[in-house]
Amino acid sequence: MPTTTELTEKYLSKHPSILDCLKNGIVNYSKLSRKIAKELDIEKKTSLEAILIACRRYEAKIKNGKILENKILKILKESELEIKNKIAVTIVDKRKYLWKIIEIENKFQKSADTFYAIEGSKVFTIITTEKHLQDLKTLFGNAIIKTSKNLAMITIKSPKELENTPGVNAFVYSKFREHGINIVEQMSCWTDTIVVISENDIPTVMSFLRF
Repeated sequence: MPTTTELTEKYLSKHPSILDCLKNGIVNYSKLSRKIAKELDIEKKTSLEAILIACRRYEAKIKNGKILENKILKILKESELEIKNKIAVTIVDKRKYLWKIIEIENKFQKSADTFYAIEGSKVFTIITTEKHLQDLKTLFGNAIIKTSKNLAMITIKSPKELENTPGVNAFVYSKFREHGINIVEQMSCWTDTIVVISENDIPTVMSFLRF
């Protein structure tokens, strides 16, 4: 049977907003302990004091997270944003069309246009500009499973320290979650972090990506 400490830490680990408060030392531990006891239905199995102590110990464990957050923010402040609109995402059944992916990639690269192909177990996800949708339709026909338009691609170009600093991408993605922004596709290439979102979400994303 899990101990009070184990139950408390598991609860806290699943609540990012509470973790942020713990890191910043702005928690009312008595209220938090009562909340945990009630939600886990362990009021009769343990004491609030035991939960409170577990919360304080967990805070001590994650204090280094605040230091790491400062490093993450420094990297993001030194990063540059690039935004492209009129982006489309096309999902293609890859079983019979591998050679065509290579063909169309060569075509787009010659024109220095946006093109990304992500290979999954059964499909390719192709990210390109909307003006090439007809080319994709002609090339792949019924192999196209789904196409999404009116998207934007945001590229965060970070300094090389990114690769040795854990948690940068997780921090960025958490900002999208906090603001209710759906990420249609995401990928990275060394120090570039790339996300595809709805064009309608660009103003909101720009407001919280200004570090």
